[in-house]
Amino acid sequence: MPQRRISLPASDMPTAWYNILADLPNPPSPYLHPGTKELIGPADLTPIFPEALILQEVSSERWIDIPGEVIDLYRQYRPAPLHRALRLEQALGTPARIYYKYEGVSPAGSHKPNTAIPQAYYNKKAGIKRLATETGAGQWGSSIALACNWFGLECTVYMVKVSYHQKPYRRTMMKLWGAEVIASPSDQTQAGRNILAADPDSSGSLGIAISEAVEDAVQRSDTNYALGSVLNHVLLHQTVIGQEAIAQFDIVGDYPDVVIGCCGGGSNFGGIALPFVGQQLRGEAKKKTRFIGAEPAACPTMSRGEFRYDFGDVAKYTPLVEMYTLGHNFMPAGIHAGGLRYHGMSAIVSRLVKDGIVDPIAYTQNACFSAADLFAKTEGIIPAPESSHAIRAAVDEALKAKVANEEKAILFCLSGHGFLDLGAYEAYLDDKLVDYELPEAELQLALANSTI
Repeated sequence: MPQRRISLPASDMPTAWYNILADLPNPPSPYLHPGTKELIGPADLTPIFPEALILQEVSSERWIDIPGEVIDLYRQYRPAPLHRALRLEQALGTPARIYYKYEGVSPAGSHKPNTAIPQAYYNKKAGIKRLATETGAGQWGSSIALACNWFGLECTVYMVKVSYHQKPYRRTMMKLWGAEVIASPSDQTQAGRNILAADPDSSGSLGIAISEAVEDAVQRSDTNYALGSVLNHVLLHQTVIGQEAIAQFDIVGDYPDVVIGCCGGGSNFGGIALPFVGQQLRGEAKKKTRFIGAEPAACPTMSRGEFRYDFGDVAKYTPLVEMYTLGHNFMPAGIHAGGLRYHGMSAIVSRLVKDGIVDPIAYTQNACFSAADLFAKTEGIIPAPESSHAIRAAVDEALKAKVANEEKAILFCLSGHGFLDLGAYEAYLDDKLVDYELPEAELQLALANSTI
């Protein structure tokens, strides 16, 4: 009988993060200053980031050691298990072997503590007293609140307003861990006040919440900004996921033909995929692997966005990044996968898509919840709405393998549980979920209104 759960001993947990910038033949273009449009330097980032994270952002070293204090906290929930989805395979009648790396075992219930912990650690070491950040669905906000609590830092979270109301218990988690939670757009910042003046009923976006958090951070000398996705150092920290998965596949003598992750800003996809991509680029992979990034049809950044320089926020406070974008002024629909409602994509993931190494695919939310429903019934875990996009892609790949009678191995990242997303599942069960595919006219208008 195949192993259902493949575990690593704590002694085999990664002790270094993997930096794919050391192996990319065509690395991402450098960031540009938001004001001058010139190449940005480390000094330009010091008002919001500690030096250690800035150095990680631009490092070309393949391996970056994980500090001992971070490893000690990782050990509370890492190594995370790799599961063989035997019941799901049986339900689909597929010859494919489906595996999922389950990141919902962290205290916050998602993969986000993998970067929240080191970000809080490095800021504490730099003498910072407080962090300001944004959150969509609340997975990142709760994770950074937890990490700040552990390191004795104050924390303010600007939560996208639609999710603030859709997911009240994520707010409760943040508050329990000592964070201040503000619905964004708010009247606390000039960026927020500008949005409310133009649209008093704005439901918010990650681009707006980022503007508010960055503005907050630069106004106080004791405060830095923290970001839960997109940036190079965030994807770097998440590579513990894929490194562990490689070791777990070695235990069962298998290797993935397909690696899948949901994509909002790129963090959990990068975490599961980049170590495997690195093996492929270095000629060390055991087979040719396909990489799939699954995103919402309501916010199809990689599959329909433009590859160009753009701001990461509405107020144009952040550096210009060459990436796939829907335009920094894009206002996404209020789908339940709040963590995927972002206009841009990580520069690293964008480059991999541009170079044909990663294949993007977009799904409507009913298709994703249908896959999540099947997964919950077969595997027993209720997935986060964000993770359901990866499940949908994995199910589709398994069904293709069934038609072709291929015994391929499929790996996806189950980036978090959906125990605090039951309102969304209630809407699905009551046939009240509305599918939304971004109209082409709306996309072109957002791009036209987002010039740099």
